[in-house]
Amino acid sequence: MTISKAISTRILNLCKEKNISINKLANVSFLTQSTLQSIVIGDSTNPKLLTISRLCYGLNISLEEFFADNIFNDIDLNI
Repeated sequence: MTISKAISTRILNLCKEKNISINKLANVSFLTQSTLQSIVIGDSTNPKLLTISRLCYGLNISLEEFFADNIFNDIDLNI
């Protein structure tokens, strides 16, 4: 799995766990809906750490919590 796909999947899973929509997450994370949508659908293949930090803020979790998921164990690092 690519890192962008893992990030997308993690965001969707966290939204489901916290019962929050993608649009609501964008609002509480101070991101545009188009930015978050681009990450989730895979158009943005290299989301910045600042963007992920904002998402964590909106989800009320740390970066460590975001990346502490088994989905990140089998990332394809081939460039």
